[in-house]
Order: sequence, then structure tokens, then C-alpha cells
Amino acid sequence: MAIKHRARAFLAIFLTSALALSACGGGGEDEEPASDLYANPVTLTWWHNASQDGPGKTYWEKVAKDFSAAHPSVTIQIEAIETNQLQRTRLPAALLTSDPPDIFQAWGGGEIREQVEADYLKDITDQVKTEVGNIGSAAEIWQVDGKQYGLPFRMGIEGIWYNKDMFARAGIAAPPTTFQELNDAVTKLKAINVVPIAVGAGDKWPAAHWWYNMALRSCSVDTLKKASVDLTFDDPCFVKAGEDLKAFIDTKPFQNNFIATPGQNDPTSANGLLANGKAAMELMGDWNRGTLETVAEDPAAVTKFLGWFPVPALSGAAGDPKAALGGGDGFSCAKNAPAECVEFLKYIVSPEVQKGYAETGTGLPVAKGAESGVQDPALKSILEATSSATYVQLWLDTAFGSTVGNAMNDAIVAIFAGNGTPQQVVDAMKSAAKK
Repeated sequence: MAIKHRARAFLAIFLTSALALSACGGGGEDEEPASDLYANPVTLTWWHNASQDGPGKTYWEKVAKDFSAAHPSVTIQIEAIETNQLQRTRLPAALLTSDPPDIFQAWGGGEIREQVEADYLKDITDQVKTEVGNIGSAAEIWQVDGKQYGLPFRMGIEGIWYNKDMFARAGIAAPPTTFQELNDAVTKLKAINVVPIAVGAGDKWPAAHWWYNMALRSCSVDTLKKASVDLTFDDPCFVKAGEDLKAFIDTKPFQNNFIATPGQNDPTSANGLLANGKAAMELMGDWNRGTLETVAEDPAAVTKFLGWFPVPALSGAAGDPKAALGGGDGFSCAKNAPAECVEFLKYIVSPEVQKGYAETGTGLPVAKGAESGVQDPALKSILEATSSATYVQLWLDTAFGSTVGNAMNDAIVAIFAGNGTPQQVVDAMKSAAKK
């Protein structure tokens, strides 16, 4: 959808614990429930993106079952949909109808602002004050003009997942901390006939995230803040991001036919290559830990070889070298969804349910009190890196909204395909911002 009026879509997260800074709470004690809450049979339709069989999908089924057991009047019908299809096709179409899902995946930032301006979402501000307090600043991504329209259940920064065994074989003593060291690692991996980095350019956004990180390294924090608010992209750093990306692509760090490779969810996808020992690295978010297991021929092997490190610094760049790109997943309720939808949303982000989510290893929780559920070493590394980041920029396609985001991603992928230029990315963003 193209909504002309956009405002802030930016979030800077300063974290000192598991992305939740406020007093422990949860349970919806802010106001008395409506007298007819749970009095009549209600069916909630729930769309989420844990589409592959695995711990994430299984856990959401348990959450729905447990909620219905506690509230027999509520039936929850789940539809699990692959992220790209859900975000870019199914959900936008459903929201245009008179019968959208009651509770569904929401990515916050500019996208949630567009949905609010189109009058698609339920204002849940008064009902979730306790939950927002327990989540802390991460909940701001799901706010528009100070009102709450959704809640996150997962939050973290992205980085590079890698095969520790392959690094050892190639003589790479430690994870790269600069792009020069990353280039050196690529050369060493090629020398032992290993694909250095897998990327799913066929789904566009996994490839686009390389440009996002180049922009994060090239642009100052103030420039990124201004761009997220005003959708202005005049600073030369945005063109430089494309130039740095093209220089990196020219080193040939990716697998053959990367332009047609899907990002996730099957053995031939980019994360399938990493999970099955056919590539040494992949740039991806914290959710990748659980996704890798679903496509691995030997999930136990993944646990043994998998490591993670932050996106390396770029020498001579103007951006903050300790800044990170990040974001999360959340849920919103459709505007006309029953009150039970909000109660279910509150249940999803309760500390007990969040701790169980953390224990699945599919992502990092947001509720204070759930941190102890994070057991995987790689996820613990992400938790520490997120806490120490000086600034966290929300995914750029989410921060800028879907109209700019889609145009930006298309233009970035054109660079990967060899028929686009750094300037054309910026031109596409500016053109989309005028719509």
C-alpha cells in the first residue's frame, strides 16, 4: 500500500539487559476486563511466520492450546505463513478485506504507521500498560504517535552466523572484526574450496541487508535518524553504501546463482547451505538459529559447529562502528478483533511464555524475567552484542515503510545482479518517498 503521510519510523535502542529495562509485570492489571470477556464463544484467527516444522511452530501451537485450555470460550485457528509471503502478499491483501486475521505478525516502524493510517489496527494502549512497562523501549517500535498498536515478542541485532569447523580448517583464528579481515577470511575459505558466504538474493531482503549494513557503517546516526523521520536521502553516504557493497560483491564472496537462491526454509536456500555444511557464513538475524535447525539434515551437527559474530567495521567510514542493525517480530490485533485478541497478545508477551519462547532457541525474548531461557551460546553472544551496541537501527525497509522499502530492495538486488548502480538505489528511494 502507498500511504502519503508518514512520520517517525525510527527507533534507537539502548539495552542493558535482555532488551527489557523496566519493572517486571504482565497480566493485564491496568483496567477491569469487560464484563462479557470470555462470556461467549470466540474464534481468533492467528497468522504467524513460523511456517516450517520445528521448535518455533511447535511452541506457538502449545501457546494457543494452553490459552484455550485456560479460557475454554476461546478457539484459536493458526495459519503459519512464510515471512516474505506473509509480509508482502497475504497480509496486505487480507487487511484490505472485511475479514482480516484477528491477530497477525506486525513489524513495527514505518509499516505499522501505514497500517494505522489506513485504520487497520486496534488501539491497545490502555490495555497493555503493564506489558509495555515490562518490555521497555523495544515496545516503541509498535507505537504510532504515542499510542500502542502491537507488542514485540522477539528483538535482537543481526550479524554473521558461521561454521566454526570451516573457519578452523581455513586457518581463520578468530571471527573478523573489520571488512578487511572478512575479505581475508573469504580468500582463505576459497582456498579450501568452501563457499564463503551464502545469500538468498532470490527473496531480495536477505541481499538488501548487506546494503543496510553498509549504510549503517557509512552514514552518521543523525543522518539515519533524519532519513527515518523525513524520508530524505540526499546525504552522499547512501550512494557510498552502494559503492562499498559493489566492491564487496566484486570479491565474489557468495555461492553460484545467488541471485535466484531463496533466503530460508529449504535445504537449497541460503540458510540451508549454511545448515548443511555447504557454506561457511550467512548474514541474518537472531531468528536464524531456529530456522537453521528446520532445514538441517543433522540438527545436532549445527549445534556443534555454529557460531556468530557482529557485522564487521568498515575502515574509514563515517558511521558509528559499534552501531548495529536490528529489529524484531511482534503481533497486532485487527481493528475489529474481539477483546480476547488483546488478552491473547498479552499472554504471548508474559514472562512465562517469553521464557518458553527463549528456550526454543528461535529468537531472543523481550520481556524482563525471560532472559534465563536463553541457553544457546550463539544466542547469548547476540544478547551480549545487542546490550553493548551504542545504537540500534531498525531494519531500513521497515523503518522507511513498505513503499520506500520495496523500491529500495529491488534496486539493491539489481546491484547484486550486475545491472544496477549505487545511484539508482538512492533514486529509487527518493522516487518512492514522493508517492
